[in-house]
Amino acid sequence: MKSGFIIFSGSVNRDLAMAIAQHMNVGVGKCRVARFPDTEVNVQLDEPVRDSHVFIIQSSCPPVDEHAMEAFAIADACRRAAASSITWIAPYFGYARSDKRRGRRTALMGRLIADFAEHAGVDHVIAVDLHSPQVEGFFHVPVENLTAVPVISEALKRDMDPGSVIVSPDTGGMKLASAYASRLGCTAAVLHKERLDGRETIVNRVVGDVRGKACVIIDDMISTGGTIKNAIDALLQAGAREQFIVAATHPVFTPEARTNLHHPSIQQIIVTDSIPVTHHHWRRVYVVSLAPILGEAIRRSLD
Repeated sequence: MKSGFIIFSGSVNRDLAMAIAQHMNVGVGKCRVARFPDTEVNVQLDEPVRDSHVFIIQSSCPPVDEHAMEAFAIADACRRAAASSITWIAPYFGYARSDKRRGRRTALMGRLIADFAEHAGVDHVIAVDLHSPQVEGFFHVPVENLTAVPVISEALKRDMDPGSVIVSPDTGGMKLASAYASRLGCTAAVLHKERLDGRETIVNRVVGDVRGKACVIIDDMISTGGTIKNAIDALLQAGAREQFIVAATHPVFTPEARTNLHHPSIQQIIVTDSIPVTHHHWRRVYVVSLAPILGEAIRRSLD
């Protein structure tokens, strides 16, 4: 493995950055990220990066624009300090849902974020379970889209009923659900849903045999929790057992998520640390770490 690499962290994923560094037996680079009174970001590198391979750990999670700008500011500071290469590790990549224009006069934010990152000096991106894999095509630099399926599957093996059905809450997530079903040796089902607006969806029908069975609902992210709530209602109407585990890579968890996921049939909610979970008092949430897979991704990129 090449020498001369530094891991920096923005304000979002400090604990994850430390876990990755520990996995690799190195320290986290010294970098100060501060805000002026008017909220402008200020970045100061406290160690040299000349000719070094830099890895910036920063999810663009809520507040998305603020945290994305932090990543760009750190990248810009590294570029101006003559870093050899700059990799943005975005465990959660915000704006991945903005992968297409939904009208002639709308912004394509996924592409805009890619442009900002490249102009800031990012020449490699590592993400985890992108909501829309086609976002990779917005970049002119290499993009690695890793998956949390292996680490979440290990957690599921400990607690799920052997006869459980893996359920995708929509047709778009069927590929992800199939990956879990294959790894766990389960059957899969899918819900057909219709999105009414940015916050509300309705489930039209359940495709697959769920009658009398426990269900594991799989998604790439949980935002409001409305999709999960509607999925549980539809599965219960289809005869599923009142025994659910919910698993998702990204715990976006907007304020209404706790209300929507406060369902007596949910036994556990498994997520990763792509976004720090502040619901420590929410006993049903179990967090698994992405540090091992991200640490290995760094190792591979240095070989």
